[in-house]
Amino acid sequence: MKLIRQGKVKDVYEVDAHTLEFVFSDKISVFDKIIQSLIPHKGETLCRSSAFWFQVARASGIKTHFRELIPPNRMRVQKVQVLEYSKINKKANNYLIPVEVICRHYVAGSLWDRVHAGEVKPAKLGFKASKEVKYGDKLPEPFIEMTTKLEKVDRLLTKKEAVKISGLTDAEYKSIVDSALAIDDRIAEEVEKRDLIHVDGKKEYAFDEDRELMIVDTFGTADEDRWWDWESYSKGQFVELSKENVRQYYRQLGYYDKLAEARKMGKGEPKIPSLPESKIKEVSELYIDMFERITGESYR
Repeated sequence: MKLIRQGKVKDVYEVDAHTLEFVFSDKISVFDKIIQSLIPHKGETLCRSSAFWFQVARASGIKTHFRELIPPNRMRVQKVQVLEYSKINKKANNYLIPVEVICRHYVAGSLWDRVHAGEVKPAKLGFKASKEVKYGDKLPEPFIEMTTKLEKVDRLLTKKEAVKISGLTDAEYKSIVDSALAIDDRIAEEVEKRDLIHVDGKKEYAFDEDRELMIVDTFGTADEDRWWDWESYSKGQFVELSKENVRQYYRQLGYYDKLAEARKMGKGEPKIPSLPESKIKEVSELYIDMFERITGESYR
């Protein structure tokens, strides 16, 4: 097999002209920075969680690129082209749609940062204009955003921008949104059985050879999505059961503020510190526990 891309978390190999193989590593990254610490069992839990959701999507009539799980941490999928913006149009096919679809169901993460800063008003989220929005509030309806996928740093897109760079018709844009919402309905239905709240998550799509929409890459894992414990949430506590746990560690450490300032000023970015052994053990256990709570399957 030929290595064609080495990502922050998984490596991508070309098996043949129509097939790729994902190899999920134990690497971890936050804020677009790879941490020089490996998290035991992380790659396997992400791979198996992804395979679980692809099978759920397929059973729900949603087309996917998933072909085969190769235990413990490999997955084979249908290959699509990665095209430059200039080569994407409404007649192209078999290509990765260069946007990430973010579905938010609660006020958290970067959405909360923008709400808190006054950049996103309550009415835009479906609340009354006079409402004081708080962290953890359940949104009246899902809030959909799209960001770039293939650029160095993700940036938010308007619908007009997303349609333009992706070569989408309005109907195809709506189909992507409808698909993402349908998947999130199934995710929420499934994980509620194990007292999990699906807070938000991101998804990626592609067109096949017949320009039929299919969900690709990975979704519904402890990396791509945010999860809270229902019992804790009902008591007003927000226990982060995802990679957000690691992001919060670096926020509390003060690293994120230094990184954000460097990026804002266009200066050299500070190196991200490694995780201490105690944190590595905690995060490894978190990924194993979340695999079991997300899928209902035993890790061993």
